[in-house]
Amino acid sequence: MKKRISKRQPLNSATIALEALAIADAQGLEKLSFRTLAQKLKCEAMSLYHYFPSKAHLMDAMTNICLAEIEFPDSQRPWQERMRELGWNYRKMALRHPGFYPFLAVYRMNSLEGLNVLNQVLDVFEATGLDVEMRARQFRIFGYFLVGNCLDETIGYAKGPSAAEPVPNELAAQKFPAIMVVGRFFSPAHHARTFEVGLEAMISEIERLVALPEK
Repeated sequence: MKKRISKRQPLNSATIALEALAIADAQGLEKLSFRTLAQKLKCEAMSLYHYFPSKAHLMDAMTNICLAEIEFPDSQRPWQERMRELGWNYRKMALRHPGFYPFLAVYRMNSLEGLNVLNQVLDVFEATGLDVEMRARQFRIFGYFLVGNCLDETIGYAKGPSAAEPVPNELAAQKFPAIMVVGRFFSPAHHARTFEVGLEAMISEIERLVALPEK
């Protein structure tokens, strides 16, 4: 009886980028290379260069996959609802890609796909009625909050200490009581609530600015 030969899935750019993203999320970006990717796809590493001439091109494709996952609310809804839903949708995307997100967090969004996402976010801020300068500043603050929060949730304190010799809890409780008292609220169980508090605070601040009398 002849053994059945398993056929690998035909290569295409989408398949390659999705597999690369899966490796990055499961093992971290440091484990992603054309060699490991080729092994996973059961092909020669050189064949990947036909689709992506460099790793930078591959990273762009992985970024575009993540950006496409961000759902944007209907533009006819109130800006508060749109901003709130956009914030939560961005967080969902980041948490789906914990290994890749640190790259995405500092990615300069100057590709067509990136600029399209930024433009849609700015459309929400334009709907607030703020003037251009304040709109720009609140947009940046919103981005700082989302990126900082998602970095913390994907690679932050909950992942354990970074120091080679972390301070034992008993000693920390004696010397740094202010930290230890609030420390339990840094755990993953409180992440969603902390995100909610921050997001609602930003929305409330924008509502306050919108209500201010014109000078």
